[in-house]
Amino acid sequence: MPEQEDRQKFVYDFTEGNKDLKDLLGGKGANLAEMTNLGLPVPPGFTITTEACKVYLDSGSEPAALCDEVSAHLDALERRMGKRLGQADDPLLVSVRSGAKFSMPGMMDTVLNIGLSDESVAGLAAQADDWRFAWDSYRRLIQMFGKTVLDVDGDLFESALEDAKHAKGAATDVDLDAADLEQLVTRFKEIVAKETGRDFPQDPREQMDLAVRAVFDSWNTERAKLYRRQERIPGDLGTAVNICSMVFGNLGPDSGTGVAFTRDPASGQQGVYGDYLQNAQGEDVVAGIRNTVPLADLESLDKPSYDQLMQIMETLETHYKDLCDIEFTIERGKLWMLQTRVGKRTAGAAFRIATQLVDQGLIDEAEALQRVNGAQLAQLMFPRFDDAATGGAATGSGTTGGGAGGAGGKGAKPLGRGIAASPGAAVGKAVFDSYTAVKWSRSGEKVILIRRETNPDDLNGMIAAEAILTSRGGKTSHAAVVARGMGKTCVCGAEELEVDTKRRRMTAPGGTVVEEGDTVSIDGSSGKICLGEVPVVPSPVVEYFEGRTHAGADDADDLVKAVHRIMAYADRMRRLRVRANADNAEDASRARRFGAQGIGLCRTEHMFLGERRELVERLILADTEDEREEALGALLPLQKADFIELFESMDGLPVTVRLLDPPLHEFLPDITELSVRVALAESRKDHNENDLRLLQAVHKLHEQNPMLGLRGVRLGLVIPGLFTMQVRAIAEAAAARIEAKGDPRAEIMIPLVGTVQELELVREDAERVLAEVREATGADLKLALGTMIELPRAALTAGQIAEAAEFFSFGTNDLTQTVWGFSRDDVEASFFTAYLEKGIFGVSPFETIDKDGVGTLVRDAVTAGRATRPDLKLGVCGEHGGDPESVHFFHEVGLDYVSCSPFRIPVARLEAGRAAARSKGSDSR
Repeated sequence: MPEQEDRQKFVYDFTEGNKDLKDLLGGKGANLAEMTNLGLPVPPGFTITTEACKVYLDSGSEPAALCDEVSAHLDALERRMGKRLGQADDPLLVSVRSGAKFSMPGMMDTVLNIGLSDESVAGLAAQADDWRFAWDSYRRLIQMFGKTVLDVDGDLFESALEDAKHAKGAATDVDLDAADLEQLVTRFKEIVAKETGRDFPQDPREQMDLAVRAVFDSWNTERAKLYRRQERIPGDLGTAVNICSMVFGNLGPDSGTGVAFTRDPASGQQGVYGDYLQNAQGEDVVAGIRNTVPLADLESLDKPSYDQLMQIMETLETHYKDLCDIEFTIERGKLWMLQTRVGKRTAGAAFRIATQLVDQGLIDEAEALQRVNGAQLAQLMFPRFDDAATGGAATGSGTTGGGAGGAGGKGAKPLGRGIAASPGAAVGKAVFDSYTAVKWSRSGEKVILIRRETNPDDLNGMIAAEAILTSRGGKTSHAAVVARGMGKTCVCGAEELEVDTKRRRMTAPGGTVVEEGDTVSIDGSSGKICLGEVPVVPSPVVEYFEGRTHAGADDADDLVKAVHRIMAYADRMRRLRVRANADNAEDASRARRFGAQGIGLCRTEHMFLGERRELVERLILADTEDEREEALGALLPLQKADFIELFESMDGLPVTVRLLDPPLHEFLPDITELSVRVALAESRKDHNENDLRLLQAVHKLHEQNPMLGLRGVRLGLVIPGLFTMQVRAIAEAAAARIEAKGDPRAEIMIPLVGTVQELELVREDAERVLAEVREATGADLKLALGTMIELPRAALTAGQIAEAAEFFSFGTNDLTQTVWGFSRDDVEASFFTAYLEKGIFGVSPFETIDKDGVGTLVRDAVTAGRATRPDLKLGVCGEHGGDPESVHFFHEVGLDYVSCSPFRIPVARLEAGRAAARSKGSDSR
């Protein structure tokens, strides 16, 4: 290995790190170190760094220095604990946990009780004076180690455990005695030997080293890569490994394990939230295999531990200045802290908590903006179930009946209620395994994934599903935590529902059966579960943006109040203005209600559909100037009326009108259909002169690739009078609004320009028409003329084009197509999924701007354009204008505004504020 590696430190004791070393120690390791620094009761241990993992992933072997460093830290831990790893008469046991910089549900499960063996299990029993505890700990080690380290099918262990409980007549594993568990250990070892071809390792250090290597390997498992793609986490970060001395929650009723939140992660409300499980160890709570009791019940079970935990929770929240997610164990009345992190939360909780922390003086408004994001705001704008439609009946336990049959649509049947783990309303077809969820989802079906409990292997199904429903587990179960992190609706712990994954069905009390493929509806805000489709109503946040509810009203929803405050912070902070893509007065009015500061893209081709299409056909077919003028004359008043409505709805705000930019074939009949129609008419000797002329025109204008053919500025130059008619309509509409005491601010955008000469020709004609309208109306018309930058050549020659343009608007949809050589509609339906799965794309370049390719062209065009014309106005009107990550890029490169669809305007406003706050924070540092 290189000398630099030999000098590198690969292992840190918990006393050596802090919360700011997440890149090196991972989230778990950094926070364990931070809690140790705060003097909280953390079991001693050490962390192997992400750098060691990177060396392993690059070379296929651990760093040469790692073994000795681990040995040195293990020796120190053994001296501190007064016993050696796996010591026969008094064994030191440790846990091995993965811990990347970002929380990743796809990483390796924790392995507890490493160090136990056939020899040391007796020593553990003697020290604890409890044989049942010792055998229970040993069977857990073999089960966890076998599944996560040796890659044995976990269902084999679960099946053996179920057999043992069935033979005993036990309801849970707690009901098994020492003899039962000893037999189970023997069975588990047999499974390991049969499945792996080797005996379960008895050397404690070998157990630990194999577990560490398994953590490194887990970085590149399919489920880990899938989660990283989903969350856009870089693939080269690596993971740390945390080795922590064991504390035991399975020593009897005075012991247990739990998960706590300093605030409710579902709603954001302050209080006591979490789950506790007596006589349990580690993963039992989050795995959801046994149903927990509310954390508040701990006060009556163990008041000293409860009081200490409440004090620690307050300390951590004040220290981290955020909602904290905590894992703890109580060992015979002594409280131990096993983990803390800034907790995942629902979108609604994020907005509420951010404003609460401002009120408490823990964070300022700029920091509050960093605690929420546009994706969360978008979640809050989705519809929710209409309570009136269910009459509140979904709180019951269901009704009697047979199979679901065709239930759906009207008359949804209540099935029961679970724990409201992640809010939102979801409707879909019931599926009972992840494979089916993915398969059906790819076929266009909306699905609800139903499981007894989920585990990391279900990650791909959870991503594909609209929502997750489990019959076990609570708000801190794997299903709940992962669903909240992804913004998925989730209901957990619906105990009254019997989920049979093998027979692919779910049975409600009273006998109602839900078969795979039946439609179900679940409400993650109330926990209601229904068979059939439940109607939805608009979200209160959308009602607020629409102006139908007011944040200042006495009865205003607390979520609406929080959203209102955050949006006010964003609007005060942002530099980017936000406009709308809108083509009619209705969309424009809605956009204005949502906070649009103008229209950045009015697509005039949308005004030529329906009955007007015939007028465009007449224009295309015109053989003489008179015929052409007649067609244009018919179109002019219609266009003028459109623009008057648009300018009125956006009075006082800029309206950028893009001149006609469709491929010409969109206005002509399909060549095959028209050919058949003409042929049939000829066979009947029923000739239609117009159809014949139209067919000739279609043949003449037929293009192999219409998207790269006669469209945009080319259309305006080839069909005389088309663009000038539109310019006249815009100018006359603006003059009419001025006469009506309005304040129209029209901007005319010429599309698909590739060279300044094209723009100069259209601009010359446009200025002539504007002068004519000014003279005819006496109106003081001030209309800006600019262009859409949507071709690579336009971006590369932006300095020249700026000589004839007063503004640029980047058409990032077409710019992405032409930079990549992609036809969006074709590639997204064909190979994009494979590209995403193979990691070629982290995200579609049509969803988030390709910074290295398209982004470079935008950045260079901004620089060149402003070098020519310093006052050049710059915006973007592709749908990237409403994408959160892209908005940050547009802020960075210095655009003046973004434009997006009306529904995405609040998201763009929020992200523009976040971008400004983040850049100011960076400048201050």
